[in-house]
Amino acid sequence: MPEFDLIARIAQRVGSRGDVVLGIGDDAAILQPPAGQHLVVAMDTLNAGVHFPSETAPGDIGWKALAVNLSDLAAMGATPAWCTLSLSLPGSDTAWVDGFLDGFLELARTHGVVLVGGDTTRGPLSVCVTVHGFVAPGQALRRDGARVGDDVWLSGTVGDAAGALTQWNAGQPMTAALRDRLDRPTPRVALGCALVGLADACIDVSDGLAADLAHVAVASNVGIDLHCPDLPASEALAMAFAAQEQLRLQATGGDDYELCFTAPTASRAAVARIASELQLPLTRIGTVTSAAGQVRLLAADGTEWLPPRAGYEHFAG
Repeated sequence: MPEFDLIARIAQRVGSRGDVVLGIGDDAAILQPPAGQHLVVAMDTLNAGVHFPSETAPGDIGWKALAVNLSDLAAMGATPAWCTLSLSLPGSDTAWVDGFLDGFLELARTHGVVLVGGDTTRGPLSVCVTVHGFVAPGQALRRDGARVGDDVWLSGTVGDAAGALTQWNAGQPMTAALRDRLDRPTPRVALGCALVGLADACIDVSDGLAADLAHVAVASNVGIDLHCPDLPASEALAMAFAAQEQLRLQATGGDDYELCFTAPTASRAAVARIASELQLPLTRIGTVTSAAGQVRLLAADGTEWLPPRAGYEHFAG
């Protein structure tokens, strides 16, 4: 399929919003942000063999490409609005593109997001998405607001996606529930919006819980103690891995795109109400300390556990 036919095929399936003045089809989109709102922008790239197994279904790739970006908006407490898409494809494959759009647009519709532009090119399979959202001035959740004495909270469970990748790398069949978390993570957009005005700091868990919280610790000039026995695990993860490997996956695996946030102890009842309203488990997993820049993983007896590494790094040797 020629490039412009491919673009037209994508445009035919895209919805619209009143704030999209001009969408796909010109040199650039024209968008109208709402008055009195800040624009929040995030971008992530997914590459075959790095962010997803090469045999991953196109619909799952489409879903995940948008989900990881919406997770960044969620971590800022922003409401999603628009996105752009850059697709690098090794060849023209209409069935693959249609499948990709099935997953991508399914998630986009769920969050009221409209695709407004992008680019297509020939090359190794790679997907780059930029998302745009809105937040009221001064209300964005950030990494630099954690305060000594805050509780540290985590949504859902962690370790599942890394567990699936561990099985795949070992040549083992991936547990279905774990693979679903890897292929179709759930961006916690509603939670992020609900935490505005309540959480002091927030981040999404993409590169590993310990590594991501280290960013919060450095940005906020605080320390964070995590209580290993309190880290929430799914039944599927607990059944698939021994306790020590499970802990490694939870603390350093990443790719689950849950939200980790800090909040004053006085907000515990409010956090519990949010968990109930969203029907989403929120678990208290640690405490913010005065040990600037330090993240400690503490065992049940209070001793520190040192993982092999804190999390994923793209350019680590």
